[in-house]
Amino acid sequence: MLSVLLQAAEAVEVTEQQVAELNLFDMALKGGVIMIPLLILCLLAVYIFFERLVVIKHASQKDPSFMEKIKDYIQDGKIEAALDLCQNTNTPYSRMIAKGISRLGRPMNDVQVAIENVGNLEISKLERGLSLLATIAGGGPMIGFLGTVIGMIEAFFNMANAGSNIDVTILAGGIYTAMVTTVAGLIVGVIAYFAYNYLISRVDKVVGDMESRSLEYMDILNEPANK
Repeated sequence: MLSVLLQAAEAVEVTEQQVAELNLFDMALKGGVIMIPLLILCLLAVYIFFERLVVIKHASQKDPSFMEKIKDYIQDGKIEAALDLCQNTNTPYSRMIAKGISRLGRPMNDVQVAIENVGNLEISKLERGLSLLATIAGGGPMIGFLGTVIGMIEAFFNMANAGSNIDVTILAGGIYTAMVTTVAGLIVGVIAYFAYNYLISRVDKVVGDMESRSLEYMDILNEPANK
């Protein structure tokens, strides 16, 4: 009886050691070749997120006195000073206003169309790379599920070749591949999904500010006619 208890204790100790030695790196290796594209997609998603975050943060900078200065310069006829202010501010809305200032003297509709065209270009610049991030959000889990199918095929193949000598260790490799790739694919998808939606929300705020500034500029041009 004592020997049985000792053997059981040794088995538990060995199991605890094996569990302790199993880390994330070892699990990733068990995922097989499928983990390589998943790792690349994860790194790409992280890069796009931080690169876009810096760009959008710069674009969202606001100068509360910007439109007041533009209004004063236009009413005083200092067109070059207004253009210099737009150039020095270097934000999406300042480039929109600069285009509007360059169209002074033309019909209001032409001025508005010119501003909208620049605005659309600025929005496309801000959204650059976000479509790829959305693709990663959808493609990551799909690649993970592909690894799941491959792992299950491997497990059944090993089981078929084992014949009547089926052992858990024979199936372990395929099952590891299936489960690890599934988890990795979902992690990549979740990271890319939340990153995409966060950046979209930041872009929407910048777009709202651009629209507000363009309306302010059009109001400035209409003020003399209302006096």
